[in-house]
Amino acid sequence: MFDTAATLLKKIQLGEDSFLELKEVRIAGKRVSAPRRDSLADELAAFANARGGVCVLGVDDATREVLGVPRSKLDLVTDYVRQTCLDSVTPPLTPVIERMLLPTTTGDEVAVLKVEIGRSLWVHRSPGGYMHRVGDEKREMAPDFLARLFQQRSQARIIRFDEQPVPNTTLDDLNEALWKRFATARTRDSRDDLLRKLGMASMDHDILRPSVAGILLASDDPRQWLPNAFIQAVAYRGTQIRPAGNQAYQLDAADLTGPLDQQVLSACHFVSKNMRVAASKSVGREDTPQFDMTAVFEAIVNAVAHRDYAMQDAKIRLRVFADRMELYSPGAIANTMTVDSLPYRQAARNETVTSLLAKCRVPDEAGLQTDRSTMMDKRGEGVSIILHNSEKLSGRAPEYRLVDDSELRLVIYAPADTSEGEG
Repeated sequence: MFDTAATLLKKIQLGEDSFLELKEVRIAGKRVSAPRRDSLADELAAFANARGGVCVLGVDDATREVLGVPRSKLDLVTDYVRQTCLDSVTPPLTPVIERMLLPTTTGDEVAVLKVEIGRSLWVHRSPGGYMHRVGDEKREMAPDFLARLFQQRSQARIIRFDEQPVPNTTLDDLNEALWKRFATARTRDSRDDLLRKLGMASMDHDILRPSVAGILLASDDPRQWLPNAFIQAVAYRGTQIRPAGNQAYQLDAADLTGPLDQQVLSACHFVSKNMRVAASKSVGREDTPQFDMTAVFEAIVNAVAHRDYAMQDAKIRLRVFADRMELYSPGAIANTMTVDSLPYRQAARNETVTSLLAKCRVPDEAGLQTDRSTMMDKRGEGVSIILHNSEKLSGRAPEYRLVDDSELRLVIYAPADTSEGEG
């Protein structure tokens, strides 16, 4: 938006409107005294809750005069904006901050900061409440307007969340090798048509942008646009998060990123690397693993496929203990399903994501102990496999539990003889 200096300058000369906010910057010693943090947070959140916009720092909003920001203070002001977006807005904003040179009335070039905020997938709260942009002003939303906005940007809208276009993205943000793997030998479609048919791109007004599903399956790091689209994995020394004594309580920890199928493979490797193995003392050594890896694979695939990606502040959490594995997946159970009905019914929160995962091949070199040729088969057998294989190995059935109606927890227990000592 307003991508060139000439275009931005012409826009400034016309004054503030639904897409433009102007702010003078004042520096007092080593801190920014204006604009005030709360006021700036309200302005930026209002753009995100509406159709997006640009805030230019270094311009007098009354006279439209370009005043600039001292070049030696650009880092200070940039950090100020970034921290405002992180600390004063919930969920946090991800601004695009650009440094530009604009001419003053005397013809000298000075630096300004262009802060671009896209229309968000979420509804944001700032110090002033839930704000939106109306003309050249920010206003707090009326309760009925706010309710409608929450509905439009949630699972309740006709377009599923994983089919929604992701603001501030272009099709060039997708890795060509990652989206081309979903084409078949008979595919003759152009890039745009193929991505649209796969559900990996959708229209944002008159612009074709990657969808949430497209970012999740065909970008190198979805966190750039969906900050919590990753798996946080931790392996613990004992059976508690913080055991007694002075030993380091974490054996291993990693944030598992990349497209969703890569996250699944990385998570399986993390469990395999950190689980213990017990050897029987009978004639002919027989190793007993801590977890059945087919069950682990199915559990992790289900987590990335069915989690609620609309919950921006939540991530998948994988915890490996000496006696169990815990997997936390954000979101309540989809549709009318219950914990007890999981082995018997199918429901997909993210139909496009599950469809794409069903096309993702499980590489032979991954070394996974599963007969799956693709990440999902859509037969709905995953939960049954998790329950059967895990109980057969450990003698104890896994447990599903819904936590605070916002997170599904799965506990897979290890055989008793693998939780003693380290393998």
